[in-house]
Amino acid sequence: MKTETGLDAIRAQLAWNRLLAIVEEQAQTVMRTAFSTVVREAGDLSAGVFSTDGSMLAQAVTGTPGHVNAMAASVGNFLARYPLATLAPGDVLLTNDPWHATGHLNDFTVVTPIFLGERPVALFASTSHIADVGGRGFGPDANQVYEEGINIPIGYLFRGGELNQTLMDIVRANVRDPVVAEGDLYSLTASNQTGGEQLLRMMSDFELDSIDAVGERIVTASEDAMRSEIAALPNGTFRHAMDVDGYDEPIHIACAVTVEDESIHVDFDGTSGPSRYGINVPLNYTRAYASFGVRCVVGNDVPNNAGSLRAVRVTAPAGCILNASRPAAVSARHALGQMLPDVILGCLEQVLPDAVPAEGASCIWNPVLLSSADEGAGANWGGGDFVTNPIFNGGTGARPHKDGLSTTAFPSGVRTTPTEVNEVTAPILIWRKEYLADSGGPGMLRGGLGQVIEIAHARGAPFEISKMFDRIQHPARGRRGGGPGRAGRVYIKGGKTLRGKGKETVPPGAILVMETPGGGGIGDPESRDPEAVRADLEAELVSEADAKKSYGYRG
Repeated sequence: MKTETGLDAIRAQLAWNRLLAIVEEQAQTVMRTAFSTVVREAGDLSAGVFSTDGSMLAQAVTGTPGHVNAMAASVGNFLARYPLATLAPGDVLLTNDPWHATGHLNDFTVVTPIFLGERPVALFASTSHIADVGGRGFGPDANQVYEEGINIPIGYLFRGGELNQTLMDIVRANVRDPVVAEGDLYSLTASNQTGGEQLLRMMSDFELDSIDAVGERIVTASEDAMRSEIAALPNGTFRHAMDVDGYDEPIHIACAVTVEDESIHVDFDGTSGPSRYGINVPLNYTRAYASFGVRCVVGNDVPNNAGSLRAVRVTAPAGCILNASRPAAVSARHALGQMLPDVILGCLEQVLPDAVPAEGASCIWNPVLLSSADEGAGANWGGGDFVTNPIFNGGTGARPHKDGLSTTAFPSGVRTTPTEVNEVTAPILIWRKEYLADSGGPGMLRGGLGQVIEIAHARGAPFEISKMFDRIQHPARGRRGGGPGRAGRVYIKGGKTLRGKGKETVPPGAILVMETPGGGGIGDPESRDPEAVRADLEAELVSEADAKKSYGYRG
């Protein structure tokens, strides 16, 4: 039996570092070439390299857990439909099927086999969120997936280097902004091509004719490391639950995390049944964010790939809202899916009390703003329709030893889209965008702040907003005596309060106001360092009235 030498270990580590650099460049290619603002500016994407059996070896740091971890499983679906032996150089596959990719129709996943000569050696996959896929538009109002947009089954985007023009024509004919949709599909294709070219260069540099051995080493080491981390935890089943707003009635999320030797099982038995609206979650997306919730505090230094993911099993009963079956409406699946890490962390607090943050806003506030039919397209934007999907974030919960992060997306990790970009790509004006004082939950460690945003149509015309907001009726809870974050709110300035979910019209000349939720606090507020309270007062993060009421501050 051959024994590994120190030089072998060094070469393997160099190869691993090179793979990480390759997939990050792959992700940056998506961002540099994407047409959708939410991808280019906010990083709503994923990128990764896979072995020939469909196992994810490495993922880019840039990207979201929902995309990355769902994509990790989806490549197997591609290979089940098109075995690698049937593919050839120049072939590129794609789908946006919610149950075979990342959970809703707006996400397109593109998979490209990479060949050394005529022999396949790897696959690259990338996913990004396309602003519009037709139907009712991105939002929670549909009752079935058929209403939510065009659904492309797993198939060829390119075959032997030739574009599937019929498919592209069908996509263009079914979306509100065909230039953006087409451009984003080319962007995903280009990113995989970039990754493939760099992989072949790496193989040449390392004199490799296969990456199978490197891949097996990476996956095995990652799985062993993850199982070792789990083995250090006490065995047992730990339960937690959380209620969230839902669409027209609250949704109950029940969770049990079972630690057994070197594995973790997450189960959502007891969770509410499906909704008649588009907030249902396919199991692949549930698994993506549930496994991420575990990885936040268990094995968070272990690479995220097929090996480390094997140690965490996620189940949800058939017929519950977290295991939605076709043809359930799923467009706004993130509204619940992004809440799952908070529930799982509530379970794990019983095991690792000093490692878990408080609950946060969690669900990103990503309204879809689009032209209104009330005035006709010509009144809105230079004679044509518009649709844009800016991202605004609330506050995270207080961290184990620090205050929460303000206006920061956790768990999705996407960035806020810049005001200047939002205004130049759509006929909107953002009149106000600032921290919302007193929105962070009080505690020895304060929750992160939300923000207030005021938006109007640049020409005073009406426009529509499709909302997928949460934490309006059920604010983020604190831990160990910490207070809740402030609930979110959406309304017309000087006018009516709007619902948290669903499409509504902003009247002519009106200003739309969104107040994103704050994160919960940790610990007794009156034990907070008076200097920290004073600093918050000086920064106008906390008002004098709230400092006295919540913290007992006397100056």
